[in-house]
Amino acid sequence: MERGPVETTRLRVALAQMNPSVGDFQGNTRLIKQWATKAHSVGANLVLFPEMVLTGYPVEDLALRGSFRKASRDFLMDIARWSGQSDLGDMVLIVGYLDESTGEDERLGVPNGSPQNAVAVIQSGEVKAKYVKTHLPNYGVFDEFRNFVPGSQSLVFRLHGVDIALAICEDIWQEGVAADLINRTPGLLLVSNGSPFERDKDDVRLALVQRRASELQAPVVYVNMTGGQDDLVFDGDSLAVSADGQLIYRAPQFVDHLGVVDVEVKCATSLPNLIISENILTMDSAMAPFVEPRLSDLAEVWQALVVGLHDYVKKNHFKTAAIALSGGIDSALVAALAVDAIGAKNVFCYGLPSKYSSEHSLSDAQALADNTGLNFQIISIEPMVDTFVANLSLSGLAEENVQARVRGTTMMGISNQHGHLVLATGNKSELAVGYSTLYGDAVGGFAPIKDLYKIEVWALARWRNEQALSKGEVPPIPLNSIEKEPSAELRPGQRDSDSLPEYPILDQILVRYIDGDEGGASLISSGFDSALVRRVIAMVDRAEYKRRQYPPGPKVSKRAFGKDRRLPMTSLWDERS
Repeated sequence: MERGPVETTRLRVALAQMNPSVGDFQGNTRLIKQWATKAHSVGANLVLFPEMVLTGYPVEDLALRGSFRKASRDFLMDIARWSGQSDLGDMVLIVGYLDESTGEDERLGVPNGSPQNAVAVIQSGEVKAKYVKTHLPNYGVFDEFRNFVPGSQSLVFRLHGVDIALAICEDIWQEGVAADLINRTPGLLLVSNGSPFERDKDDVRLALVQRRASELQAPVVYVNMTGGQDDLVFDGDSLAVSADGQLIYRAPQFVDHLGVVDVEVKCATSLPNLIISENILTMDSAMAPFVEPRLSDLAEVWQALVVGLHDYVKKNHFKTAAIALSGGIDSALVAALAVDAIGAKNVFCYGLPSKYSSEHSLSDAQALADNTGLNFQIISIEPMVDTFVANLSLSGLAEENVQARVRGTTMMGISNQHGHLVLATGNKSELAVGYSTLYGDAVGGFAPIKDLYKIEVWALARWRNEQALSKGEVPPIPLNSIEKEPSAELRPGQRDSDSLPEYPILDQILVRYIDGDEGGASLISSGFDSALVRRVIAMVDRAEYKRRQYPPGPKVSKRAFGKDRRLPMTSLWDERS
């Protein structure tokens, strides 16, 4: 039996790529209303918001509080009422929020009131339906089994003669959800996401969305949030693909953006669970396709770090940041990031020389201040160190660490006095092997480069300077800070290489051991010196207690320290054997 031609129509979908704040129900509600109004002004039939946009994401154990869930539902109803009172016509809002299970869900182990990660279908003053996330990720930075109970049913609703299916983030990564939706033959799939940035993830997302579109034989529209939340950064990168998998829309990265795309969709052939409107929609003109060019790898990382730092400062109600500026590459890169994130006038840097500090430490720090316009002040710590050491009769490593701890105490005192957020300047290589001093260079409220290995610090510094030169601007980071040999300057002639392997070799081992969970035997068999591998592994394993006490910082790699990598501090397992 031959089938006749499938009737199609066009839907105009708005993608609200936006930056919510966790727990700011009033602010997030205001943003949702503003973006919905904008979507209606450009003729959208439907506006799709990110995952848990009403609460911010991730909410972690706030989901377990009944008061928080009630606030989420109350503000959702406020949005629904507003949609009926405003001039939105029959435009549909798909809004992510926190809900809870009810008596209608009789599954074993799902008590009433259990938290649910959900999206609401809102139209003309009513919540028409809700969809609950069915697959809860429990890997990497995610711990959703702890915070939510999963849904058990898919949802398809009809708008203007088109059956529209919903999914939330992890759902589309699971083959079971895809198979269920294929059986329901929707004309369009909408996906709300809270998908954090990590390097090379955008192409994985696109390939997945294209595969789902091909399987469904229907367009897929995928919206992601932006902004920073603690140690996560959301990069946007919202997109839409046609039924044959062609990319028809892609949003700019790391910025709030209302995208609008016209999707060619097949009309309904069967009844869904929910009918909102059966009227076939006709449009006189179509939006031109829009695909924003992708950023380069280093540009993505820079933007992720800038956004993560900016939002941590802003959302925690700081206005200024303070940095101990040593003239070395790590503090120089942190200062340059801070200037881009919150403006030079809000960045306060301090040179804290001791008797072992080199002349170029201060001159390179001053050069960076001159290049960027940030605030710079020199405070000698030598008298404080001398008094401390003399009173306690310290020598050797204990004396060296006093210098770092006096610097840390000085920075925290300045922070308390002036309200600055102190930025720690350690990199991932140092954190990995414990090359930092507790209560010294490890102090601070945020650590912008804690997920960058040392070789990545150098590469990013060079890239930032190249960007400045390409725009006719002064490169922010002095060349000497990039090219000179790294040193903590805690004793005469000290170099990092006195205590650590050369960074290019060290970082190769660390990437495979930390990011790749590769064991010692495998590293040795691949050609690394056995004594070196055992030494590095021992340093990494012994330093777990230090990393637990280090400030948070933005995740940009596949495996960042913190929620991404959870190991015991006390362990008798020896990876070296």
